[in-house]
Amino acid sequence: MKKKKIQNIAIVVIVILIIGSIIAYNYSADQTKQKGLQFGIGLDQVQEDVNQLQIKFYSEKNSWEEGDISKEELLEFYEKHLVEFKEIISRYDELTPPELFKSSVELLKISSETQLESDSEYIEWIKTGDESAKVRSDTQFQEALEYEMLGLVEFYSAKTGVKNYEESEKFKAPQIGLTQKVIQVSENMKIQCEKEFRNELGEFDSDEIEIEWFNCINEAEEWEMEHLP
Repeated sequence: MKKKKIQNIAIVVIVILIIGSIIAYNYSADQTKQKGLQFGIGLDQVQEDVNQLQIKFYSEKNSWEEGDISKEELLEFYEKHLVEFKEIISRYDELTPPELFKSSVELLKISSETQLESDSEYIEWIKTGDESAKVRSDTQFQEALEYEMLGLVEFYSAKTGVKNYEESEKFKAPQIGLTQKVIQVSENMKIQCEKEFRNELGEFDSDEIEIEWFNCINEAEEWEMEHLP
């Protein structure tokens, strides 16, 4: 009888341990999912804020070119833009990404930092008319796009490797899908080609310039083909 009682106690202890393990596992998994969800939402918001900031950046320039605002007003806005951009970039450091996502966050942060440098040079060009500043701005703009592409590739690669989140889609792309992003970047490159080689009437000043435009467009299309998933 005593032996049976001891066996029953042992069984109860084992059951308690099993239940405890299940509760601990479920709690841990739930905590992980919650952290993953918070990270995904946080990263998405930072990227969206960066995107909206850039849209406003070029929108204000268009307003200046159309005579809706003065150059002084444009430069005043741009000073505030730089301060706001730095504040948004600092939010990358507040994110708590799972280990597999740390490299993608770092790349996206570098992309934003490079874009900030591009904006600073662009403002310098507007302020002084220094063409070398415009060249630096264009170069850094392309570098920022490249870093962003690398960050998105890293993000999708990490997402594929995290089994816990495949079903519930806890992680979403920081902006739009990779294919759409490649196409968007390619279109932006083509727009730059149009601005650089066509005159105000949308025409070419010489056959040589038209050839340069053609080569520029081809490079954008080749870049798109190379980077499409």
